[in-house]
Amino acid sequence: MTERRRKFWGWGYEDQGPNPTQQRHMAERMAKRFGLDSFEIAPSPTEAELKLRAPRVTPPTAIASICSSSTYDRAGHSYGKSFRDIVRAFRRDYPNPFDVVAFPRDEQELVRVLEWCDAERIAVSPYGGGSSVAGGVEPPSSGDYRGAVSIDLGRLDKVVEIDRESRAARIQGGVLGPAMEDQLRPHGYTLRHYPQSFEFSSLGGWIATRSGGHFATLYTHIDDFVESVRVVTPSGIIESFRLPGSGAGPSPDRMFIGSEGTLGIITEAWMRLQDRPTFRAGASISFPDFEAGAKAVRAISQAGLYPANCRLLDPGEAANAGANQGEAAVMVLAFESADHPLEPWMKRALECCADFGGKIPAEATKTRTDAEATHEGAAGAWRNAFLNAPYLRDTVVAMGMVSETFETAITWDRFAEFNAQVMATARDAVTRVCGKGTVTVRFTHAYPDGPAPYYTILAPGKRGSQLEQWDEIKRAVSDKLNRLGGTITHHHSVGRDHRPWYDRQRPDGFASALRAVKRTLDPKGILNPGVLFDP
Repeated sequence: MTERRRKFWGWGYEDQGPNPTQQRHMAERMAKRFGLDSFEIAPSPTEAELKLRAPRVTPPTAIASICSSSTYDRAGHSYGKSFRDIVRAFRRDYPNPFDVVAFPRDEQELVRVLEWCDAERIAVSPYGGGSSVAGGVEPPSSGDYRGAVSIDLGRLDKVVEIDRESRAARIQGGVLGPAMEDQLRPHGYTLRHYPQSFEFSSLGGWIATRSGGHFATLYTHIDDFVESVRVVTPSGIIESFRLPGSGAGPSPDRMFIGSEGTLGIITEAWMRLQDRPTFRAGASISFPDFEAGAKAVRAISQAGLYPANCRLLDPGEAANAGANQGEAAVMVLAFESADHPLEPWMKRALECCADFGGKIPAEATKTRTDAEATHEGAAGAWRNAFLNAPYLRDTVVAMGMVSETFETAITWDRFAEFNAQVMATARDAVTRVCGKGTVTVRFTHAYPDGPAPYYTILAPGKRGSQLEQWDEIKRAVSDKLNRLGGTITHHHSVGRDHRPWYDRQRPDGFASALRAVKRTLDPKGILNPGVLFDP
């Protein structure tokens, strides 16, 4: 039986994604949308077209059997899945590939690989599912390293132990989202963390990047589920105490959550679980404009209702998702529970929506005991668009378009002016750089003290100059975010792509302390150089 392979250049498996007919229809719709004659669809890259640099290092005999220097493995691990990554792949541009990809089967083999790299001064990048959209998994472009190795943790993919009394599980860091849930399901549990990259991202990757997940309120980030971590570093193995909470100094878990592979490689974690939801209630509420919807989101988030979903789409975003024709903003609202019906929570949330002009659908407060509650109407359209978006990006890049996102967070008192200035800056940059295009916004998460707005840019690009066009737009927008006090990233991690603005956002004293930790745990600076800071 032929093994199903993932695309080395894009999202998903080689047999997934729009077929040629669907690609042509997409191109026709995009051309009509932007008033153009047509879009030419470039052919996807093939393995045979790649001319990679010869490997600069050779693994020792003791670990040779778990290492690969094949073109497919080296190319597939050298880029993540951002717009920038896919454009470079379509250009067949791999000037700095990994020399070796290691596939350790257990922690002992991982230690051996790391010992070899540390002894020989070889740069190392941990690889979970390769879904980074911030330049977090590629080799360093500078430094006096003898070579670069990608350590793929995909074989550390087990739920090792379940503590039913504490409702927690010890899980290996390399397990991908679907495989983890498949192992938890027979026990009636779920982690209930669903980033958009869920299909091809790992638990260790979620922890290392402070991933944002399914819940729009309360349990917004992977931080909320981590009980303890086990990390392999060049200086030894670190494992934190497994506790429900502690006031014993700064948290060792927090030091590694968000460390993006620069301090160590997460091999295991004890994670807080949840009972699988059995009660669900969902509704789609229309608002006359995004501003009115934002006020309703603030009211809901400050009422302590904690909906699982409370995403607000502006009219353009709603139209893109198929939720309406672009005539109104839409809130996708949902509650879920494994313990109780949800009518009181939904009723109060809908009252908040009505206070700000929300149009309430009939029977919106009804609790259902199946997944249909959040899969119908505008909510269902949004969900399908959300999950399918990574598969469509490959085609958009093939058409020569500029398609990318940026996300941030800001407090409610500054949001209205912040959003107006960010939208104006983005629209101006898109028009200046691409001639025409669209900028839309939605909320991905909401907190009592502020929202996390997520902006999407779509514009006709100039083939061969797409990266340069996006770089100019990104600089303008990111500079504005910095000046207005928004974070450069809410849940997409820092990587290399956000580094210049993260350096400005991060307090200087904290940067010095972080570098001191790096020198202690990774004295030779081999772990993910260039991510978060330079060694």
